[in-house]
Amino acid sequence: MIRTIKRDGWMSKAISRRTLLRHAVTGAAALSAPAVFAQGQPATNASVEWRERFDLSPNVSQGDRGTVPLLSTQSVSQIENAIRQYEDIAARGGWQRVTGGENARLGTVSPAITQLRARLTATGDIESSTAGRPDTFDSFVDQGLRRFQYRHGLPVDGVLRRDTLAALNVPAEARLQQLRLNHPRLRAMAVNLGDRHVVMNIPAAELEAVANGQVATRHSTVVGKIDRQSPVLAVRILEVNFNPFWTVPTSIVRRDLIPRMQRDAEYLTKNRIRIYDQRGNELSPNLINWQTMEAVQFRFRQDPSDLNSMGSVRIGMPNSETVYMHDTPDKSLFGDAERFHSSGCARVQNVRELVTWLLAENAEWPRARIDQAVRMDERVDVRLRRPMPVYWVYITAWVGDEGMVQFRPDVYRRDELHLAGNMALPATPFDTVGPQAFAPGMRQPVRVQ
Repeated sequence: MIRTIKRDGWMSKAISRRTLLRHAVTGAAALSAPAVFAQGQPATNASVEWRERFDLSPNVSQGDRGTVPLLSTQSVSQIENAIRQYEDIAARGGWQRVTGGENARLGTVSPAITQLRARLTATGDIESSTAGRPDTFDSFVDQGLRRFQYRHGLPVDGVLRRDTLAALNVPAEARLQQLRLNHPRLRAMAVNLGDRHVVMNIPAAELEAVANGQVATRHSTVVGKIDRQSPVLAVRILEVNFNPFWTVPTSIVRRDLIPRMQRDAEYLTKNRIRIYDQRGNELSPNLINWQTMEAVQFRFRQDPSDLNSMGSVRIGMPNSETVYMHDTPDKSLFGDAERFHSSGCARVQNVRELVTWLLAENAEWPRARIDQAVRMDERVDVRLRRPMPVYWVYITAWVGDEGMVQFRPDVYRRDELHLAGNMALPATPFDTVGPQAFAPGMRQPVRVQ
């Protein structure tokens, strides 16, 4: 049940307690899942079965969310309403800081809870009419804090941890500035992006598959580390590769493989990574001096397996940055609140669900055949009947169609740079060149940055 509450002339939807508890439970389940794949160990039957269950669970990635896309005219109207609301909050002096109370939770009695209650009331996470002792962390405060955590991409556990306290104490003026900064980004992208397209929001580490103006499916993603950032782009998905080989980029050979081989001479063998010279001859790892950069002149390729870094699926989208979307053997990462672990590519949760949607126009590829292709462990390439536009964007503030204002940290510091007038790194593909740079009818993939 979602209750609609009217405040100061704007509409918001208070997420139900049942929904918040569901987010908390699924997040906790993901965090507690075994991370056997991350250690490069052979997958046991039990771990494979766990991987299958995690992959097929719709509740982990979807939640109780609506169907309005992030990039839409509705989204622009919603953020404009939110800007007016936060202008009103800022004009009234903003909100009080919460001092102390770290790790407070249901049942805690402390003067800090009075501050917390006032802070949550200021942004509508608690209704001002709720009863209860001001200094007591009761069920109203618990629900309000969980709602706040959900809106800020934090673990929804109802505990006043350090990261939640830091988000609570961001000034109202800063949040207003964040909304104003993201408004033109959303407005620039509120154009015809294609009747079927994919959007990934990098700061949120989330992906939407959109059909006819409505979100068909949502997915958590794992995106680039701060020093290996996922790029803003507009390109086309051309194919799906089942059980792909992984050709290791030279940058990863230099940064990761060489140091790992220095620590463990059996690393490549354990992870089924082969080495080839320029003529295609396979080499033994023992022939390479791992104390130097000699290895970067060779080609490294990982065989299809449960250890393959791309998992069972690669989604091909040609671009100059050589990034793509793919499965992963380490599905426990999807349980992290901050999912910035990759070298620039995007790992997609419930990837088979996305692939099923991508191949909807390939009638010969129903879900049953997709599952069969994954189980066979043989390389299979499928070209989409119609190339699919895909957009990677950098949006740190928006309003979900459930009515809640969403904020995410400026992980790549692009907000900070844009506020200083430095637009060298865009937040959307249309920041500097306009939507004409990528027309949905074009046949060739286009990279915009």
